[in-house]
Amino acid sequence: MTPVTRFDEALLLASRLHAGQLRKGRPVPYIGHLLAVASLVIEDGGDEDEAIAALLHDAVEDQGGEVVREEIRGRFGDRVVAIIDLCTDADTLPKPPWRQRKEAHLRHLADAPADGFRVIAADKLHNARTLLADYRRDGESLWAIFNGGKEGTLWYYHAMHDMALRRAPSALLEELGRVLAELDRLVAGEVSRG
Repeated sequence: MTPVTRFDEALLLASRLHAGQLRKGRPVPYIGHLLAVASLVIEDGGDEDEAIAALLHDAVEDQGGEVVREEIRGRFGDRVVAIIDLCTDADTLPKPPWRQRKEAHLRHLADAPADGFRVIAADKLHNARTLLADYRRDGESLWAIFNGGKEGTLWYYHAMHDMALRRAPSALLEELGRVLAELDRLVAGEVSRG
């Protein structure tokens, strides 16, 4: 019998923590996003801690704050928690207002250690790919599900991309730039036709 690895434990924890959670505006189980981010991290050469952090990158923010952070620390260590904390823009409820939260997160990341940016890049890349696919399907009505609306959401993805590219350039961020450029092209086409 194969022993259970730390990654296996993290996958089980992610499945438990995010059970029943769906992707924003889609009937897709949230675990699909977590698996996609972990896959991108692994394919980009990430180590086990980064892959575990990828599986759990939204756990603190969305599933219990400090209690969940300490459970993860006890099971997977300080480095995994440090990477998750880089991905977390709020760990309290209620969360601060959207724009304030995103601006504070960007400021924090601008001075943060580069270790962990692979997980951030993979998360944003998967989200942007989904956003692009959803925009192709739904058009302008898509923006209604986002707290930042169209302008805020596009601002945030570009600001995150630009900041991360300056801090820790990578193939994942280059791909994110291409996805955002395609989204911009489609959005501009909608505006010019509208």
